[in-house]
Amino acid sequence: MRSSLMVRRVLLLLSLGIPVAAFAQIGSLKTVTVPAVPDLERYVRDRHVLLVLGKSLFWDMQVGSDGRTACATCHFHAGADHRAQNQISNPKGPFEPNHLMTLDDFPFRVFADTSNNQSPLLRDSGQRTGSAGIVRRSFLGLTGVGPEEGIDLPDAPAFRVAGRNTRQVTPRNAPSIINAALNVRNFFDGRASDVFTGRTPFGDSDPRPNALVASEGQLAPERVRLTNSSLASQAVAPPVNPVEMSYEGRTWPTIGRKLLSARPLANQNVEADDSVLGAYANPGGPGLDRSHTYFSLVQAAFQPAYWDSTQLADENGFTQAESNFSLFFGLAIQAYESTLIADDSRYDQYTEGKVDALTARERSGLAVLETRAFCPFCHSGPELTTASFTYAARKGLIDSVLTGKPGSLELRLSDSGFFHTGVRPAAEDPGLEALDDFGVPISLAARSSTQRLAIDGAFKVPSLRNVEFTGPYFQNGGQATLEQVVDFYARGGDFPDSPDLPVEIVAIPLAASDRADLVAFLKSLTDDRVRFERAPFDHPELCVPTGYPDSSPIDRWAGIPAVGRGGNPVPLQTFEELLRGVGTDGSRTHTLTDRCAIP
Repeated sequence: MRSSLMVRRVLLLLSLGIPVAAFAQIGSLKTVTVPAVPDLERYVRDRHVLLVLGKSLFWDMQVGSDGRTACATCHFHAGADHRAQNQISNPKGPFEPNHLMTLDDFPFRVFADTSNNQSPLLRDSGQRTGSAGIVRRSFLGLTGVGPEEGIDLPDAPAFRVAGRNTRQVTPRNAPSIINAALNVRNFFDGRASDVFTGRTPFGDSDPRPNALVASEGQLAPERVRLTNSSLASQAVAPPVNPVEMSYEGRTWPTIGRKLLSARPLANQNVEADDSVLGAYANPGGPGLDRSHTYFSLVQAAFQPAYWDSTQLADENGFTQAESNFSLFFGLAIQAYESTLIADDSRYDQYTEGKVDALTARERSGLAVLETRAFCPFCHSGPELTTASFTYAARKGLIDSVLTGKPGSLELRLSDSGFFHTGVRPAAEDPGLEALDDFGVPISLAARSSTQRLAIDGAFKVPSLRNVEFTGPYFQNGGQATLEQVVDFYARGGDFPDSPDLPVEIVAIPLAASDRADLVAFLKSLTDDRVRFERAPFDHPELCVPTGYPDSSPIDRWAGIPAVGRGGNPVPLQTFEELLRGVGTDGSRTHTLTDRCAIP
């Protein structure tokens, strides 16, 4: 039987004449497949080489303007980021630059009674835990395949140490890329459309012909429109973002000019048994074999009509391949990230009939999740999120949200899988309610409906899979532990008077044992291949910046060693363990204490 809370909620909906569809049972993720991309063969002729290209580009530090920032810099740890210093930003207020976070910093909003959001407020901060990206600079030019020329800009004074610009920090927490291929849209605000148009994240909002195709001896502009391609849309944003990876003013053709002649992962070790790159690895040193460049991989992966013309693309002298590099980059990254599906957790094994895969405490936690909390209304189906393709196939891309209090309830609309859950006020971050770069609402509901909406401050529901390793939590990174997350939901969120708050965000009477059991179950959702970085979660070597020691403007670097298909002998470190110093004895990996060996 469902809990009385759920029963009352269902009866309330029925009394209002609202149809109630049962939420999908969680189930094994092995029952779900990554949606195919229709018409991909128009552009791609070898999907395996496309995967090689994508994994190389994702982990390659040469992609960033400074020659030290990769996509993986913010997604190296279970697809997310668990660094603790120089990870704070606050677009709406003050914060301490280069702060070294401790457990005492969390949660960002603290009540005297952690179970009561009406109890006295002890602390509150609108700061966010993001990811350290790039130094604020204006792009001046290329220097071959190395760090680009740039000059410091004065308009980011919060990110300065000893009079010099330092790495900026993103305004949102980095979501995990693992299982992201199962989301209809990506980024926390959903701006990465499932329609990829070749150069920007915004889907059909971008009407431009973003590719050049060779036709009858001439280059012709062509509009790209590939569906089921949110990961490609997402991938093309950070490399030209002046906070994340790019000096201000760098363009995609410029990135193409820099990288096409470069040897992939030239300064980073690749294990000989890497599950994707091993056969291409340089046997005598770092990177891929010296016979490979990014252009040779593009030539092998993509149809010649998109790279083999000798005609210049524009008055700036860019080649066709350089001009089309965003197309190549987006589709290659998508091909790689689509392989990062973690579908073999102990919970998956339990649903497949291995009854002893879960402990008694974990089974009790599953019962709490399914019958005593409102978790499944947002975290449903095998993906454990309503932002998934399977949920959209069942319910559509726009869904109803019941908001308000007893006596003033109102049914509104939002995009499926996007909710305001009371993490922070919408005035601090509008989330789904924002406009994209073309002035079009990000929200599909806002584009197509005149009904009242519940999109202000709404964000995409993340999956709960591998959540043990993806802390800190929420779009603002304001909770350090799963226990804090459970407390947040048990008290009905931190801002109970938010106008767009769903009725499911309500105080839930959970005993301490219930909460502990729920946390135990959440940890059973970790796939051991993620825990130990076994294939397909193995990777090349990487170095990540970890703050500025002693108020010096010189980066401190930590090494993330390369790992082959067999993975690590010890598990990843959680964010809580990092803050507690657990694992520096060699019992954990990614402790951010390894020396960076990349020149």
